[in-house]
Amino acid sequence: MGGACSRKRGQLDHEDRPPLEIQRGQGKCPSLMELCAHKIREDIDRYNTFSMLPRDISQQIFNELVNSQRLTDISLEAFRDCALQDLYLGEYPGVNDKWMDVIASQGSSLLCVDLSGSDVSNSGLINLKDCTNLQSLNFNDCNQISDCGLGHISDLSNLTSLSFRRNNAITAQGMSAFAGLINLSKLDLERCIGIHGGLGHLKGLTKLESLNIKWCNCITDSDMKPLSGLRNLKSLQISCSKVTDVGITYLKGLQKLSLLNLEGCPVTAACLDSLSG
Repeated sequence: MGGACSRKRGQLDHEDRPPLEIQRGQGKCPSLMELCAHKIREDIDRYNTFSMLPRDISQQIFNELVNSQRLTDISLEAFRDCALQDLYLGEYPGVNDKWMDVIASQGSSLLCVDLSGSDVSNSGLINLKDCTNLQSLNFNDCNQISDCGLGHISDLSNLTSLSFRRNNAITAQGMSAFAGLINLSKLDLERCIGIHGGLGHLKGLTKLESLNIKWCNCITDSDMKPLSGLRNLKSLQISCSKVTDVGITYLKGLQKLSLLNLEGCPVTAACLDSLSG
């Protein structure tokens, strides 16, 4: 596996991604590591493995290949067992289940994975079962993932952020896989139109701070009742749903709720005033 060299982890936002290219003509002198990573990128076909390198160096080489779109299913093999922490492959061309074996080989070192817009399916998610320290997973626009796939990540209890935006295959029944993700603080199910009746599976997620279910036009008043016990909820996005004044009354006890997006919902001003009061 990769060396012990590592960095401290902060928030797992996209702002943490490395720059797309070495800055030239802007008064910035590239570091030796940047120069080496750039050279390896140009000669990537000459390398079979980077597993003997310190983790930070392997990570920078990986990022360089992704940002230049030089990473392929063949060159990916060189990163097997490199103990990488972050794999940002959102909207990257060609990503499918064949990539998952190498991705999962990072094991307990793997913290953040973004596979948005990929062709990863339910069977590909099986590989993540041993990545027990995963904190963030992003599968937006992954239409080949359904309830069955959710079951494969149900034991990843260290997850703090999970996103499945624009997925028509996830249903209320499949959301039972979220019940064991006890450290989840952010869940994004925007435009998941089949989740009506599934929010009851979130009742035990007491650390949940942000929930996005906007543009889920299946969401009704009854879906709000299970949220009444989420005392740490700070942000709730339910715009363009069927929630009315009746559903909003279930949220009155959420004292930390500071952002409530109700745009397009049939909710009266009087109800909102009572909520703020």
